[in-house]
Amino acid sequence: MKILIANRGEIARRVIRTANRLGHATVAVYADPDAGAPFVGEATEAVRIGPAALAESYLSTEAILAAAAATDVTAVHPGYGFLSENAAFARAVIDAGLTWVGPHPEAIDAMGSKIDARQLATNAGVPVIPGFDTSQDPADLAAAADTIGYPILVKAAAGGGGKGIRIAHEPNQFATALADAKSESLRSFGDDDVIVERYIQRPRHVEVQIVGDKLGAVINLGTRECSVQRRYQKVLEEAPAPNLPEATRAGLRQSATALGASIGYDSTGTVEFIVDDETGDYFFLEMNTRLQVEHPVTEAITGLDLVELQLSSAAGQPLPLTQDAVAFSGHAFEARINAEDASNDFAPQTGRVTHLSVPNDVRWDSGIEAGTEISPHYDPMVAKLVVHAADRPQALAKLRTGLDNLVIGGLTTNAGFHRWLVDQSPVVDGRVTTRFLDETDIADTTNAKKAAPYAAAAWMAHSQDANATSPWRAAVSFRLVPHQPTGQLFLADTSGVVHDVDLTVAKDLSPGPAAVATGSEPSIVVNVDGQSHTFAVLSRSQRWAPQADAGHGTAGAVAAPFPAVVADVPVTPGQAVIAGDAVVVIEAMKMLHTLSAAGPGVVDEVRVETGQQVESNQVLVTFVTPETDSSSEEN
Repeated sequence: MKILIANRGEIARRVIRTANRLGHATVAVYADPDAGAPFVGEATEAVRIGPAALAESYLSTEAILAAAAATDVTAVHPGYGFLSENAAFARAVIDAGLTWVGPHPEAIDAMGSKIDARQLATNAGVPVIPGFDTSQDPADLAAAADTIGYPILVKAAAGGGGKGIRIAHEPNQFATALADAKSESLRSFGDDDVIVERYIQRPRHVEVQIVGDKLGAVINLGTRECSVQRRYQKVLEEAPAPNLPEATRAGLRQSATALGASIGYDSTGTVEFIVDDETGDYFFLEMNTRLQVEHPVTEAITGLDLVELQLSSAAGQPLPLTQDAVAFSGHAFEARINAEDASNDFAPQTGRVTHLSVPNDVRWDSGIEAGTEISPHYDPMVAKLVVHAADRPQALAKLRTGLDNLVIGGLTTNAGFHRWLVDQSPVVDGRVTTRFLDETDIADTTNAKKAAPYAAAAWMAHSQDANATSPWRAAVSFRLVPHQPTGQLFLADTSGVVHDVDLTVAKDLSPGPAAVATGSEPSIVVNVDGQSHTFAVLSRSQRWAPQADAGHGTAGAVAAPFPAVVADVPVTPGQAVIAGDAVVVIEAMKMLHTLSAAGPGVVDEVRVETGQQVESNQVLVTFVTPETDSSSEEN
């Protein structure tokens, strides 16, 4: 089999790894920003399919099929995201005479609409949350909502990723929630159908991995807990789901298998449920007809390779095991490592990975290596750190250790956030609900000022190791005054702020895991509380003053808070705005961010246009106050 992987990053590398083990050739497709990415070099062949724009590259059926034809592949693996749950793409692959590594298109269609999926679940005897969809007469919606009972969740029937979701806590909030959800759903998915259902007060997000073949067999591979979420996006996953009543666990697994069997499911897939943590009741949420980001935790506890199972099912082979043969061992966690600044509302980050050191005893599914450039065009997830141990406490301890020893230089990630997260009581106890992060004050683990002395200690330790004649290397207790480190070490963090570190303080610190680069541009990366901090080492003559924060909502201008692509500019010169008015919408790593006016004014200049790429702190729109507006007349 020769497999084209219609995806990028860590999932492309993941598929390549299994394909290589099984002796299959692979073809990577890439857009321009990924030309130097690791997955491109690891595939047997690689084909450029377009520029950075998704519509012209990873979302282009035409470009992907052209690459398939040019390389004589026999199969297409969609990975996850992008076109992986696009039934039209699956049909196009099959119509081209290629093997589609995924479920049959009718199954994708069946589960593509939450409204249709809800009905199919009901038909299969799977519990669903009390509610209805907007195919009913709009005049009856408010009355129908009253019969469900508040609070009520309104969510988009198509799509996902947390878009098109609103909550009404009282009847007088329903109309606004409905209108906002429909509007966002239409913008995001081209479909304004929504589902209205009961809002579970203490919801857990638990899912079941299933796999089927083309001969009618469907089995499940147990549960996963995915309740640690931020804005409806998963952050930390584990398998199996902890603290479930046995009846709930058994019901979840049976329901998932029954739903898969009812649609003749013939690949890997995931059935997702909401579990009421107070009662143990569970309700069908949706089905993902693809491989999941979190599949490694299931692989860890079952010893199975889910990509291999996908490939064998696509080839028409029977499942290699029955339900009775599925065995579970130990516990596993997966931390999604994202290029995000947790201290700045998880703003996406870009840059070059200058250093990378990964602990030996973890699974590291990654799209990066030292030297990789992270662009603003795609998802912020750059890697997944996965651990497996005999039981949950040991697995959690192993995850802590892994995060404490992970070093990623040159790029701000959420690794320190994860290190803080795994010490929080709900996570330790295994009683997290999906609202935990949104209701919790998150600690700032990105404090470069705190990390600077540890970086200085790492620099000193490296210097001692490199100098065989140093008295500091010869004896730790050496304390003769002439040889004590004195003076300052000037360190510039990635924001350009200079830290003046007293070496007499740093000498007594244990630096922890660190990477030091000497040469023409010396630098230090040090892990403090799980967070990697990168510093440039400056001479006295290289000191520079910290630049003032340009901000992104000052009275006179709106500037980009990070590198991004302009998605919309809803204002024009001469237009009056007030505080909170949307001025520019930018997109970074598949997320939209609205930049708003900080106060009243009149738009003076619009310096960007839709589709333009902008850099951090680049001024996008400028204003004048109404009093100084040159177009007004003074009496």
